[in-house]
Amino acid sequence: MSILIKQVIHNGAPCDVLIEGNRFKKIAPHIDCVADQILDGRHKAILPAFYNTHNHAAMTSMRGYADDIDLFPWLKNHIWPFEACITSEDVYHCTRLAILEMIRGGTVFFNDMYWFSTSTVRAVEEMGIRAAIGRLFIESSPGVILDGNLKENEALEALASSASSRITLTYAPHAIYTVSGKTLCMISERAKAENAFIHIHASETEREVSNSHKDHGMSPIAWLDRCGMLGPKTILAHCVHLAVEDINLIRERGCIIAHNPISNLKLASGRFRFQEVIEESKCRITLGTDGVASNNNLSMLDTMKFAALSAKDQSRNATVAPAHVIFDTATLKGAEAFNIQAGTIAERRLADAILVDLCQPAMVPNHHLISNMVYAADTSCIDSVLCDGRLLMHNRIIPGEQDIIEAAQRAIAGILERLNQEHRKREGL
Repeated sequence: MSILIKQVIHNGAPCDVLIEGNRFKKIAPHIDCVADQILDGRHKAILPAFYNTHNHAAMTSMRGYADDIDLFPWLKNHIWPFEACITSEDVYHCTRLAILEMIRGGTVFFNDMYWFSTSTVRAVEEMGIRAAIGRLFIESSPGVILDGNLKENEALEALASSASSRITLTYAPHAIYTVSGKTLCMISERAKAENAFIHIHASETEREVSNSHKDHGMSPIAWLDRCGMLGPKTILAHCVHLAVEDINLIRERGCIIAHNPISNLKLASGRFRFQEVIEESKCRITLGTDGVASNNNLSMLDTMKFAALSAKDQSRNATVAPAHVIFDTATLKGAEAFNIQAGTIAERRLADAILVDLCQPAMVPNHHLISNMVYAADTSCIDSVLCDGRLLMHNRIIPGEQDIIEAAQRAIAGILERLNQEHRKREGL
């Protein structure tokens, strides 16, 4: 399959872009060749697509369900009871809804941690994007992993050999307050033996940090290091509350921080110190939306803007987190974190890209394209999305969109009915 994009803006000038298979074959002012599909790139710009490095995709089922509540009561009283009523088929339909939303926003990859991960694989394979999908670990008591996790992780591993190259499996222990040191050490040994990624929530709240000092005599980051969890293939989600020693450990071990600015703000988790952690200490950083329940959408455009503005506000310095740094964090840095040869528009790189409509009101005038993308653009500005050389959206049309939405609506109605039945049972009604 080949795609030729004619006269699209790249690096400030019109050019032609030829894609053969899943890679950019040639980028030049004019390309004369036969291609399976020719796209009119006039009045559009080609840019790297986005890589969402922390997500719980199927939580689209909970959009607006339990807003304006502190994290731990939110989890215990609302999210976990809701999730207890979710089936594998619900995860499939709600993940498809999430992928639909992500494609509309120019995202071609997400790093996921959730229940029924085999259903996530099914949705990703069907819809053509990339994903890192986690073997989830949560314990019922210290050292006792939930039986459902063990069974689902075994099923996930059985799929690995037949999964496409767009899918990577990770180890995804939820957090230090839901997974014991014994299990974290076991996961660390397995991940190192397999050269696999680890994905975990870390230092998200003051309560988590305080409890870690009480239980382990050290910070969550130091505890994770004690358990052998820190390394260049470890993705630490949030990292809001870091001591200087934590920052140094993260840098020395080469860990990747998945910064989730909107979720952090919405749950009042704290203010990530972008200038100190990234610009001064040079830790590796990527961007994530978190799940819809703690963000309400999966837009990496929104995430970029919030990342930039929250960094400026926290540091009281308008020069911190400039647009080009934030854009690279959402694109190139996300791809590099997961060893994906993409994140930039260049020959021989994987053909992941977005076409941006430069005639949309938010893109006019176009004094600085990247600034517009970070501070002004919304999802209506994204005309087309390519992943692995395949058009997932063209002229804002995604095949089967209405069927995906309707199936998700039916799945969510079923979850709510089961949730109400459980409530009536508890109330003795």
